[in-house]
Amino acid sequence: MVPSDLRYTKDHEWVRVEGETATIGVTDFAAGQLGDVVFVDLPVVGRSVDQFATFGVVESVKAVSDLYAPVSGEVVDVNGNLATKPELVNSDPFGEGWMIRVEIGDAAQLGELLDAAAYEKLTAEA
Repeated sequence: MVPSDLRYTKDHEWVRVEGETATIGVTDFAAGQLGDVVFVDLPVVGRSVDQFATFGVVESVKAVSDLYAPVSGEVVDVNGNLATKPELVNSDPFGEGWMIRVEIGDAAQLGELLDAAAYEKLTAEA
């Protein structure tokens, strides 16, 4: 499942752009590779994130994995539901399992991300 209205990183994060804000999460592919997510560590509102730099950590029954920001900007919202329901990352990665919202610092960075077709090709090769 690869929604066509999103952009993607090679590290399996997605970004949905709405105006000047980007909602970020991990893909269904990533959630499947991780296994059952048991903990998500996210930044606080107000923190700056840099494109392709670590912004948090997700822990599953299989592994601990870093999360990478698709775009640079300031965190304006964090999905507080993940503190008590980290399994939302597995059950609804493109919806209720979103992680952070960022005020986009440089919209040109979106051009460095994969579209749905390129991301599907990447996961098919994995």
